[in-house]
Amino acid sequence: MSFQIDEQYIQQIGNLELIAKQVVEGFITGLHKSPFHGFSVEFAEHRLYNTGESTKHVDWKLFARTEKLFVKRYEEETNLRCQLVVDASSSMYYKGGDDGLNKLQFSIYAAASLMKLLKKQRDAFGLSIFSDALNVHTPAKSSTVHYNYITQELERLVNEPNVNKKTAAIHSLHTIAESTHKRSLIVLFSDMMENVQHHDEIFSALQHLKHNKHEVILFHTVDKDKELDFNFENRPYQFIDMETGEEVKLHPNEIKESYQNEMSQLKKELELKCGQYGIDFVEADVKKGFHPVLLSYLIKRKKMM
Repeated sequence: MSFQIDEQYIQQIGNLELIAKQVVEGFITGLHKSPFHGFSVEFAEHRLYNTGESTKHVDWKLFARTEKLFVKRYEEETNLRCQLVVDASSSMYYKGGDDGLNKLQFSIYAAASLMKLLKKQRDAFGLSIFSDALNVHTPAKSSTVHYNYITQELERLVNEPNVNKKTAAIHSLHTIAESTHKRSLIVLFSDMMENVQHHDEIFSALQHLKHNKHEVILFHTVDKDKELDFNFENRPYQFIDMETGEEVKLHPNEIKESYQNEMSQLKKELELKCGQYGIDFVEADVKKGFHPVLLSYLIKRKKMM
């Protein structure tokens, strides 16, 4: 069952970390009741005991329950480095209805939930945020101080929205690829709405993310019902370009078929390129909640370990 939040719930709770904690706890509970039980993170704070090492840090209470030897992990024992990348350009502010979250809010809460899971698993994580420039870019660390800093950056992005920002995805992704030196998992939240002729440059930037043998997941963040399927009521609408502010009044039914065909083609091309580059393409529908994102990450992590 997917944990859903809306703007009213956010205002009531008012705490990004608490919401992320609830998302992760609900996700882990759901794993125990699902066919994906094998991906359980119950022992995320432990590792298997290696024969011959000291038994000083063996968790004997866990041994009594499982009859297996587990050793408690420590802060410096990092298995994975993960760079969380959030597209904060204007198109990410699109919201398809009065309730729920816009694409940027969804990405922020999804990233915060992933970070909570990474912290639980003693993994290192960094954060990159770009719009018309690469605004935030931190290295991957696993300390509590670093976790608190990144949480503050994500909260600032929630509380201080900066609209009318064009995207600089191409330059930003190239910079992230060049500056992430050690082999990492790069997790990108973006609608990939960069307006580039033939998309060659944005595809080149995506390919560059595989530099230094990085693994990459692209969470293609969309409101599927409105942005891809173009399901609007049978009446005139005023559509506004999120980046330029340009407005156009039209009847959705007049362009629905051609719009769907074009968006379908763009998505297929993006999926094809990701497949060619060895990038995991995952559609992240804002209406489907956060659990599909967490599960996709956990499956990827299991393959990498």
